Amino acid sequence: MHRELRYAILLGIAMANSITSCRQENDHSELSKNVSIETKVVELNPDEEKIKTTIKELLFAAGNYNIVALETMISDKAMLGISSLKDSVWSNSEIAINDFFESVKNRERSPYCEIPNNFDILITEGQVALARADCTLHRWGIPQTREVNHFTLIKDHGKWKILHISWTKVALSEDQKNYDLDIFARGYAQAWCSQRPNFVSSFFAEDGELVVNNGNPAIGTAAITHVAQGFMEAFPDMIVSLDSLTTNKAKTKFHWTLTGTNTGPNGTGNKVNINGFEEWTLNDDGLIQKSKGHFDEKEYKRQLEFGADK
Repeated sequence: MHRELRYAILLGIAMANSITSCRQENDHSELSKNVSIETKVVELNPDEEKIKTTIKELLFAAGNYNIVALETMISDKAMLGISSLKDSVWSNSEIAINDFFESVKNRERSPYCEIPNNFDILITEGQVALARADCTLHRWGIPQTREVNHFTLIKDHGKWKILHISWTKVALSEDQKNYDLDIFARGYAQAWCSQRPNFVSSFFAEDGELVVNNGNPAIGTAAITHVAQGFMEAFPDMIVSLDSLTTNKAKTKFHWTLTGTNTGPNGTGNKVNINGFEEWTLNDDGLIQKSKGHFDEKEYKRQLEFGADK
């Protein structure tokens, strides 16, 4: 199949899905989950898989405003271009990547989770690529905008690097902004990887409560931020992954795995790989009202002393 035809078919599918989503009727009297978009599975070659992975990693880092990670993935000469639709009028802007990084440092940000619905990738001679990722941007489990991202990439010493990024941004209508608990949990796990402890506490109600292994409860966003900061300082490379999410009556269990190296202040330098879960009670806005966290503290201390592999 020619690339042009393949692109047209994928674009048609994306537009059809968007139209169908716009027609959905939703009950706002209770939290409801979005119906996942069914997309056609296209077999990718190894380079296409690497590009897809690169873009997903970039979106993950961007949602956390992780400048250190982004700098390793994007050319320092890159430009960012955005075309936004507001009140039926398109407006364009562009900014150099280094200027964008400076703006991130000087302005308060809130976390987001941008999830690709589908990709289209065109590679020339295995060295230069154009990629398109049709995404939905969520904040705290609620979809906010549809963002179709376009990337120019070049292979440098076997690794794909991003030269330029441009995208369109269209706000979703109110009846499309349906809370999704699964995406809320994905965003929460992503926030724990951000090295921004206030991103974690933003998933809690203002008077929310976090208890870890039957310890003293951290009540309020400031106290929860302090707890998250302690873990982030202990493990500067910390990754928290969502293993599973289960719901029973009014409780939701968020099962996680934490991996990281204890190189923070007075750290042992050892690697840790520990599993646990949080049991959530959510408020009417879909934020965490109370979380009871559990993990094997004895095993955690053993790994701190000897390492995860021993």
